Amino acid sequence: MKIDRIRSLYVRAEWDYHEPLGEAHLSRPASIYPELAADPAWPLDTAGGPPYTTTAHFLLIDTDDGGSGICGPVDAEDIAIIQRHFADLLIGEDPHAIERIWDKMYRVAIHGRKGSQMMALSKVDLALWDLKGKLLGAPVYQLLGGPSRDSIRAYASMLGFSVAPDKVIERTRHFLAQGFTAFKWFLPCAPKDGEAGIRRNLAVIRAAREAAGPDADLMFDAWSSWNVPYTLRMIELSRDYRPYWFEEPVLADLIPQYAELRREARGVFISGGEHEYTRWGVKALLDARAVDILQADVTWAGGISEMQKICALASANAIPLIPHHGGWASTHLIASQTVTACPMQEWLIQHGRHANVFYRDKLIPVDGHIPLPAAPGLNMDLAANVEIVEERALNS
Repeated sequence: MKIDRIRSLYVRAEWDYHEPLGEAHLSRPASIYPELAADPAWPLDTAGGPPYTTTAHFLLIDTDDGGSGICGPVDAEDIAIIQRHFADLLIGEDPHAIERIWDKMYRVAIHGRKGSQMMALSKVDLALWDLKGKLLGAPVYQLLGGPSRDSIRAYASMLGFSVAPDKVIERTRHFLAQGFTAFKWFLPCAPKDGEAGIRRNLAVIRAAREAAGPDADLMFDAWSSWNVPYTLRMIELSRDYRPYWFEEPVLADLIPQYAELRREARGVFISGGEHEYTRWGVKALLDARAVDILQADVTWAGGISEMQKICALASANAIPLIPHHGGWASTHLIASQTVTACPMQEWLIQHGRHANVFYRDKLIPVDGHIPLPAAPGLNMDLAANVEIVEERALNS
């Protein structure tokens, strides 16, 4: 059995979603420039209201005996990179030899060790694991050594929701009633916003704690927009509200500054690593003692093959790994690890619901937990009502 074809599908579906989309303002690294300060638009046209017509790309890897692995949604940029750099490498390979294929791709993409090429490589790796699970008739977490539990505690990631304090209270209470016991809000202000911005950030933190009650975990994302003095001040001012962690407070390359914050935070965790790639990038973070919580992304950092190595590194350093986003791929990875190694999964509410439109097997938390799937593979197969607009061969 050999890999004999690499394909992409461009698909379309209808999303009958009736909550606000992209209503929040949040600080981002580029926000220091006024012309770049606007929040990014949703990746679909929302002008006409629901149901929304939405499109996506999916990657497929086929074998000569009829097997097929799938990964998606993926970006158009992923598809272009896979076609240019990776597709022909896969032809004729044993689909079970994922480690060999990963190493071939990594060595060919030596100038793409981080960023877009590694993100595209990750999608190939995930499609290969989906294929392997289907060939062996097992969910991928079983192939990785799991399951370690029946379901995974999820935290409600509130990207896209308004950060007006009354809305923070309303939405936090709404998802608390659905069984979530941990929440992450995205803070709107950075050093450029001065004292008024600090007060606005604190209003979000105060509202989240008021709504969540004393027992829930609360996390706050600065999206790489702060500096060390600002972060330390936010930590001190927010102590009464007991934040669990502050996420990506400074730019990803400022590893010594992460380490300084971790030393000085005193009881509030510093998390990061979503914008780091491969075991070598993560090792630099861990060697510097830069984070309390590691957040590498299974769809960016090298796929499941590489994330197994990253999990081992984190465990050896007694640092919990709570992956950044990742959807079904994160579910399978986390389910293969111990509860102490990977204690939670991020459930990005709006983006997760959007991805579910395309899936046959919907990722839906129940009482604040994600049940483990039973189907072979990674659960990214297309729903029956998804329309295939275009199919394209990526290999020569």
